[in-house]
Amino acid sequence: MAIRTELKGIIMRAFSFLPLLAIAVVPAPAFAEAGDVLLRVRAVVVSPNEDSGSILPTFPGEEVDVSDSFAPEVDITYMATNHIGFELIAATTQHDFGGTSGTTGGIGQLGSTWVLPPTLTAQYHFAPEGAIRPYVGAGINYTIFHSEDATNALENAIGQTSVSLSDSWGWALQAGVDIDLNDDIFLNFDVKYIDIDSTATLRNATIGTQQVDIDLDPFVFGIGIGFRL
Repeated sequence: MAIRTELKGIIMRAFSFLPLLAIAVVPAPAFAEAGDVLLRVRAVVVSPNEDSGSILPTFPGEEVDVSDSFAPEVDITYMATNHIGFELIAATTQHDFGGTSGTTGGIGQLGSTWVLPPTLTAQYHFAPEGAIRPYVGAGINYTIFHSEDATNALENAIGQTSVSLSDSWGWALQAGVDIDLNDDIFLNFDVKYIDIDSTATLRNATIGTQQVDIDLDPFVFGIGIGFRL
């Protein structure tokens, strides 16, 4: 957790230096043109902005929180016109979730899950002819939850427990900037907001089936290198 917190801090500090980088890096513009394929490799921090319901029916008023996660990400963008591009991202992150109060808060971490959120956005690139090219985007997301596990702490408290989270359809917003280093390589800074809603289900012989609705709605902060293929 300390490593993830530090990495998140590094990425956030890098975003604060973005105006200075934009001034310092001023190569001849390489252009982004219709038909270009852009490949980006990023380091991302996925930071849930969660809103949790109660763990029902046994623990009314007891909610859960969800941890941040750090991961590599790969995306590819096809420029349909000089200004319009379509981006598809591929990344998977692991997140822990735990109780925040009462009985479940005393247990602490309740489970973990891997999250695979393929996201397709349509982008508008403001300055395709420039060396510094900001863009915004909007699109759709389908989130797959897999490899869910209960923690030892939970199973020590109530016995063997199965955990599952429902998959989710949602929308996504995006803003970023590409900064040319040369004709084929560029820096990329990107932030997304992704709408992800899920229901976590815990099945246990002692307390029965418990469910909690979680709106994850993470911000995804990314820094990376892009390549014009």
